[in-house]
Amino acid sequence: MKFTAEQIAQLLGGRVEGNKEAIVHDMAKIEEATEGTITFLANPKYEDYIYSTGASIALVNETFQAARSLPESLTLIRVENAYQCLTKLLAYYDQLSNDKTGVEQPSFIDDSAELGDNCYVGAFAYVGKNVVIGNNVKIYPHVYIGDGARIGDNVTLFSGVKIYHKCELGKGCTIHSGAIIGSDGFGFAPSAANNYQKVPQIGNVVLEDFVEVGSNTTIDRATMGSTVIRKGVKLDNLIQVAHNVEIGENTVIAAQTGIAGSTKLGKNMMIGGQVGIVGHLKLADGVKIAAQSGIGQDILEENSIVQGSPAFGIGDYKRSYVLFRSLPRLREQILDLQKKINDHES
Repeated sequence: MKFTAEQIAQLLGGRVEGNKEAIVHDMAKIEEATEGTITFLANPKYEDYIYSTGASIALVNETFQAARSLPESLTLIRVENAYQCLTKLLAYYDQLSNDKTGVEQPSFIDDSAELGDNCYVGAFAYVGKNVVIGNNVKIYPHVYIGDGARIGDNVTLFSGVKIYHKCELGKGCTIHSGAIIGSDGFGFAPSAANNYQKVPQIGNVVLEDFVEVGSNTTIDRATMGSTVIRKGVKLDNLIQVAHNVEIGENTVIAAQTGIAGSTKLGKNMMIGGQVGIVGHLKLADGVKIAAQSGIGQDILEENSIVQGSPAFGIGDYKRSYVLFRSLPRLREQILDLQKKINDHES
């Protein structure tokens, strides 16, 4: 794929400064860019690279003023926000790169399944009974979609994704390789004989629109009802979401976090990596949880920030941590004072 500076400027609503016919076929970081690539400058820390870059085109902010001469071969596209425009350009490039349609063989699509327009089904994919799939869906090789599942428009399921029976995905969702949506929740009833009877998990998982799920993340189906991931949620790799959990709109969660059953997370939360959240809790909107924190009780104050295990307010945590690091010195002082007291008494 090749594009001229003028075509890119029209796509981004930018202004060309230099050769409108400059052609690029790839994208690159500014410090690694070569002829035929487009790069960008958004962070002033990288400005020195623009004076020596080998790129043919660079996206820059409208306010950028060169401190010295730019390479003669470099064409600038001035835009309101270079970073946001890069994101738009990357999305467009990714869409073109993955614009596949058709059904590859061998694959299996049950006769009762409904497949929308302009879909792609890769080799060795399985689509079960009464599945409903929207338009422009990309199903990569080795994807499994269980009976009765519903997949909205413009969904992408990368290789190895498993969507269990009766689960529902809204439009614009992206599920990365190895993720499992709808496996059984961890439900077992102990008996007097000290063994465990499995509790059937008859609910499902519902992902609303524009949810993204990272590789090897697992979202368990509800015991009854639904495990619900609300609109715009972004889940990193290697996250465990247990049965009957609800995650509010636009909440983002980093890798290796585990959320136990029936906990309700608010919207617009930010959760760091390796956070553990026990079951049956309620966390308010806008809460931020620092990495490696343990959450063992409700957090009802909106927009609060917590850290630690067990977690508490970030300000108190930082003050407590200062004291914690001072404990060896304080211990020596106490021992010294004790010795002086004993010497004085003797």
